[in-house]
Amino acid sequence: MREGRYRASDHGSHVGTAIAFLLIGLGAGTLLGALYSPKAGKQMRKELGRRYKDARESIDDWADDAKDIAEEVIERGTEIVEELRERVAPFAKGVRR
Repeated sequence: MREGRYRASDHGSHVGTAIAFLLIGLGAGTLLGALYSPKAGKQMRKELGRRYKDARESIDDWADDAKDIAEEVIERGTEIVEELRERVAPFAKGVRR
């Protein structure tokens, strides 16, 4: 029986790329919409600064939440793997004999 470590596949990178492009598109659309709105320059800069700060805080919060969820999933996955190893160990010993 072959033993080894679990390696994650690259499937998750496609989701991350899609989310990154979505956020970039939303940011670009918001910026263009704000630039074409009829407001004075000083007011526009204030508005853009406020929106940037809000967006940045939202992204940071989302990233923290995603990191927490990922850590929980990894921890639970490790527990499951260890539990399965303990259950399979007696069978593996019997097969080796």
